[in-house]
Amino acid sequence: ELADIESRILKMLSESKGSPVDDEELINTLDASKAKSQEISAKVKIAEETERDIDETRSKYVPVARRTQILFFCTIDLAYVDPMYQYSLNWFRRLFLQGIAKSEPSDDVEQRIENINEFFTFSLYTNVCRSLFERHKLLFSFLLCARILMDLDKINMAEWRYLVAGSSAIPDELENPDPSWLNDRAWQELRLLSTLPAFNGFAEGLKSHLDVFRLMFDSNTP
Repeated sequence: ELADIESRILKMLSESKGSPVDDEELINTLDASKAKSQEISAKVKIAEETERDIDETRSKYVPVARRTQILFFCTIDLAYVDPMYQYSLNWFRRLFLQGIAKSEPSDDVEQRIENINEFFTFSLYTNVCRSLFERHKLLFSFLLCARILMDLDKINMAEWRYLVAGSSAIPDELENPDPSWLNDRAWQELRLLSTLPAFNGFAEGLKSHLDVFRLMFDSNTP
């Protein structure tokens, strides 16, 4: 619309034969152009402010996006456990939108984020578990918990690597304190465990508490 007004002004100026200040129609058109320009500028300013508000609000919900990403890939990774565990993105998206709608509302953004994350995490877990074999439900629980704690920096990654893949460190040479129940491989793993800072001296200390650890070893529910 502003371009049309500008075209009209240029045409009127080119066709004007007298003084432009005496051309009432041209003056009215110039006034209309100025008013329209001010209106557009005001709308652009409002749009920019609205965009900044949207970006600011969206950035506050990044923790929800992070948790949702973690849950999605935990679900997708179940295909490595059994190829029949297949979950579509559309199914996941519907479940997520339901989680937003059904989670407890709150005017406080941080509380709202916590409500969404807790509700959706539990909702996803219960829905996925309906399709899992019983023996895989605990594995899925462990996977969810581990990935969430990793994102929160609450899992030591060196200890995690030891848990899932063992250690390549060279342990101290210590004599097996009781080969009658502690085989050489288990003793080797305990010595490797002692190379981690949080478990420093564990293998050496075990020798002083053999009776306690033997009870744990023999127990069906240690």
